[in-house]
Amino acid sequence: MKQPPIVALVAELIQRTSSTLPNDALKAIKAALRREAKGASAAMVLKTILENAAVAQREGTPLCQDTGTLTFFVHESLRRKVTSAVLGQAVAFATEQGWLRRNTIDSVTGRSVDTNVCDGAPVVHNVSDGAPRVTLVMKGGGSENMSRQYSLPDAALGAGRDLEGVRKCVLHAVHAAQGFGCAPGVVGVCVGGDRAGGYEEAKLQLLRDFGDRSPDAALAKLEKRILKEANELGIGPMGLGGRTTLLAAKIGSRPRVPASFFVTVAYLCWAARRRTLFLDAAGKATWST
Repeated sequence: MKQPPIVALVAELIQRTSSTLPNDALKAIKAALRREAKGASAAMVLKTILENAAVAQREGTPLCQDTGTLTFFVHESLRRKVTSAVLGQAVAFATEQGWLRRNTIDSVTGRSVDTNVCDGAPVVHNVSDGAPRVTLVMKGGGSENMSRQYSLPDAALGAGRDLEGVRKCVLHAVHAAQGFGCAPGVVGVCVGGDRAGGYEEAKLQLLRDFGDRSPDAALAKLEKRILKEANELGIGPMGLGGRTTLLAAKIGSRPRVPASFFVTVAYLCWAARRRTLFLDAAGKATWST
């Protein structure tokens, strides 16, 4: 059944996000493979990941059976065009086409929502900065389960209310995840904020390009240090050992009240499924890579 043009575009965004590795993730995984010893478990895992990614892109099929929680970020200029109804139609169509697994469960009854569309699914946020666009993030349950939030000071970690304490929290989260979040992963971190806002900001950090740096010099330095030290933990791809535990570490901050100092860590698996559909005033579509 033919879909309205805007529904078809959002459905294409879903398929692209589900089936095609973003360029920054692809480059990072290839670089990681070059670092690992030939014949080692880490190298074999990374090689398999790249082979899987090539097949998924060629066939237009999901990179992973867990197609995750769908979170859309819709620019405010598109709110009348890319409505909740449009997003729902696109998600239901993508599910019907097999681009999404039936992946939504009613938390009270335990029943499957076979269309993946209900109150609260998909998740939708409005954004006001930058160009008119719709960004989709598909975050699997395995990586979501590895996300953590800390309250400083933390006596068990010896972590105080400073950036050194933040570093200890993030490395603890990475170590605790081991291979269960489908390492090598990416961490998005929020320093401060309230509990809910901390997770929101941490997940927003996951939208950043792997190769960029925080505009805040202190946070940029901390990102670099955490990435280096996480990759010295020896956890490696899928927890089987190796030199690549993280592909990127991204840190942002939000204001806090004096009584609270939260450190929130959002973990994302190697697939880093996020992609953007840009729409100009004439309705012409372009895509992020």
